[in-house]
Amino acid sequence: MKCTNEKAIIARFSKIEGQIRGIKKLIEEDGDCEKILIQISAAKSALHKAGQQLLESHIKHCVLDDIRHGNEEEVLKKLSSVIEQFSRLG
Repeated sequence: MKCTNEKAIIARFSKIEGQIRGIKKLIEEDGDCEKILIQISAAKSALHKAGQQLLESHIKHCVLDDIRHGNEEEVLKKLSSVIEQFSRLG
């Protein structure tokens, strides 16, 4: 992945993966519904933040590089599509 610090993003997703395993464990152990919902919200927030950081890095590196190479229209069309798709997830 050329547009981001791969080690940092993998570390972030490993933490999110741990959160998901924790939610699963709470469910398997018949945990408190409110605690499960709070943990789901925290995992969603963490995943969204990871996406925001990746999107920002993508814009600063990949998009900017492609624009500098003269692919403005195609790059902006793809970027618009990615932003639209990402914003639906929030």
